[in-house]
Amino acid sequence: MSVRLIDVRRRDAFLEGHIPGVAHLDPELDLSAIGSNPAAGGRHPLPSVEQLEEAFRRVGVGRFDYVLAIDDGSGWAARCWWLLRHLGHDGAGTFDLRGYVGPLVTAPTAPARGDFEARPRDDDTITGEEILARLDDDLLTLLDARSEPRWLGDEEPLDPVAGRIPGARNAYFEDPLPDDVAGAPELIAYCGSGVTACVVVQKIVLAGREDVRLYPGSFSEWCRRENYPIEKGTP
Repeated sequence: MSVRLIDVRRRDAFLEGHIPGVAHLDPELDLSAIGSNPAAGGRHPLPSVEQLEEAFRRVGVGRFDYVLAIDDGSGWAARCWWLLRHLGHDGAGTFDLRGYVGPLVTAPTAPARGDFEARPRDDDTITGEEILARLDDDLLTLLDARSEPRWLGDEEPLDPVAGRIPGARNAYFEDPLPDDVAGAPELIAYCGSGVTACVVVQKIVLAGREDVRLYPGSFSEWCRRENYPIEKGTP
């Protein structure tokens, strides 16, 4: 098994300096669908299986490679990890470039094409429609990975409406997981657009829960849906 390093920061940041030998995937162009309606998938909709398969092959990922996705704390490395896991490739991890002390280079890397093969899972996501239908279901625990002010609805810098999905608990992606989530019957993570929620999903998986699901459209989709309720303030 070989290790494939993939930098998933914005291209301008990548070209300013990256770990030698690292390939690059653009978070907006490769790890998100392009030109979609935010009300039908959020601000960073999931790409098609075909788009992702081609992207991972282009940066040299092989079927048996271990992939280490690199960002600078933005959450995109976890998004890349989640997408790989979603496509049936469990050999992956994440690395925060802010902890790197080695040399950096500016020249892009052109790896040999890989033979990555997608085998999509069908049990790791949930739709807004299903959440809406189950808002009163005590078995469902919603974890909101955004900052507390956004979760409370005190501010919203990116989406047209502030607030949260009713009943959601705050689990800011930069903080430790809430102590009591491990025993929840069903765990769902969301954020603004399905990126930093992947950090929460990764933490839960690493803690031993394989059944956590992602709401890919997240609040950016939810808040644009007609008649979808929004909660604000302290519960």
